[in-house]
Amino acid sequence: MNQDPRTILDTEAMGRLQVIVVGVCVLLTALDGFDVLSISFAAPGIADEWNISRATLGIVLSMELIGMSAGSIVLGSVADSFGRRPIIFICLTIMATGMIGASTANSIVALSLFRFFTGIGIGGMLASTNAMVAECANARHRSLAVTLMAAGYPLGVIIGGSISSELLIHFDWRAIFVFGACVTAIFIPVVWIWLPESIGFLIKQQPGGALMRVNATLRRMGHRTVAALPEKEVPGASRASVVQLFSPRLRRTTALLTLAYFAHIMTFYFMLKWIPKIVVDMGFEPSKAGGVLVWANVGGMCGAVLLGLLARRFGVRTLVITSLVLAFVLVSIFGAVPADLGSLALIAAVAGFFTNAAVVGFYALFVEAFPTEVRAGGTGFVIGMGRGGAALGPVIAGLLFASGQSLLVVAIMMGAGALIAATAIALLPGNE
Repeated sequence: MNQDPRTILDTEAMGRLQVIVVGVCVLLTALDGFDVLSISFAAPGIADEWNISRATLGIVLSMELIGMSAGSIVLGSVADSFGRRPIIFICLTIMATGMIGASTANSIVALSLFRFFTGIGIGGMLASTNAMVAECANARHRSLAVTLMAAGYPLGVIIGGSISSELLIHFDWRAIFVFGACVTAIFIPVVWIWLPESIGFLIKQQPGGALMRVNATLRRMGHRTVAALPEKEVPGASRASVVQLFSPRLRRTTALLTLAYFAHIMTFYFMLKWIPKIVVDMGFEPSKAGGVLVWANVGGMCGAVLLGLLARRFGVRTLVITSLVLAFVLVSIFGAVPADLGSLALIAAVAGFFTNAAVVGFYALFVEAFPTEVRAGGTGFVIGMGRGGAALGPVIAGLLFASGQSLLVVAIMMGAGALIAATAIALLPGNE
């Protein structure tokens, strides 16, 4: 009896190529993480060179997040129709172009436009890689693979941020974007060699030569081949994925996940976008301030890995709710920390642990909540709408600072997004 290739991938041990695909997607997410936060490392230098206010800086810090919203929604849905692999290539090209463009910007408007353009690629990349990992890993390791992929985000900031701190000692802020563009371009041949199209996508859409492509990938993964593909779904069944997200079956899940992600991502990006500027304003050098952000992401990576391991024994939803509540507590504490570099780094690391553990948990929840035919589109929609919160976070914080609010007040107000998110997750259908 001919077996569905998806069942083969689900039930058999992961082959070498499957592990490599997950690894490449981890690195692509790391690239996303650095490309998003490169502006944070550059922010003190930009503010000093162009003499811009905190309110204006908040807008600049949000521009690629706005682009990510559009990229997640549009390119995430396109990936459900045309494939994960080609969209990843397109996203890499957009990101490299935007990063090199940012290094040549000579005004706030030009820099903002290049950051918006870069964000479109980052948003599409996040949606596509999340779907790619979910459809490549077997059932036993799927949640772990997805959470490890998301852990790549802080890993990219740790590595890229450490290099950026060194670059800032010898060059100005533009060197950060040149470095980011070069690394992004390097990934294009890596993806070409090691990232085949998702078998789940090929079965759903069945483009020309789908059986041959599925069997070629199965062989590369070390699995047996199949004589035929499952019957293709009726035309239109896998289209208009965004519309399907608001069908009676999925609309409550979609709405609650969107609200939760929107609220928490405001908290998340308040910390990641403003830490260097806050620390510089306390009197420390930009390279030292960048180090505090690096430590926040060290904590974030540890939180992501630990959540991935715990998710194999405990419910993801319970872990996410716990992380969200503790994230609020630690972000609030960050607002009360004295101007001591060691204390700032320590609290930033612990706050990063819980804020990023929650973000990683969201990716695992997306995999559980959305079926294959709308997984990239569903992930893209929630991330895309959530990026509205990401974009608002730095802007609102900038306006609060500009109005004369203390760091403690701003931290408590911005941290409240995590509490809203925890409530929304608790209301999801099928609560554990």
